[in-house]
Amino acid sequence: MAGMTRRTVVGKGAIALAASLTAVGSSKRAEAVTMTAGFFHVFAFQWKPGTTPEQIEKARQAIAAFQGVIPGLVATHVGANLSEKGKGYTFGGVMEFADQASFDAYPGHPAHQALLVWLRPLIDAVELDLKA
Repeated sequence: MAGMTRRTVVGKGAIALAASLTAVGSSKRAEAVTMTAGFFHVFAFQWKPGTTPEQIEKARQAIAAFQGVIPGLVATHVGANLSEKGKGYTFGGVMEFADQASFDAYPGHPAHQALLVWLRPLIDAVELDLKA
């Protein structure tokens, strides 16, 4: 450290400390993302002609009501598709499950089955299921 002033040493030390804290923070964020990764069910609907706004709202409410009813369902987001690139899919949602086993049990759950009875005739749907 010969030829370095106290200010230079302190300044370089502060930069090194900040860099190490940033690296630790980045590592913790990556760890948090890995720890919370689950299984996602993504869906979008094209409503068939004659579907009413009341039926669409009933579907939104019914899907949102799965939260707290379907075991392993961590989060539910559902509503109108606001994208201009929706290709006719005007409604959709994302559901996060704790794991794939929770998702695998979801289609047979009585609440989901009851929804499908009246919803299926109203929609053309696309679905994506992914582990992330």
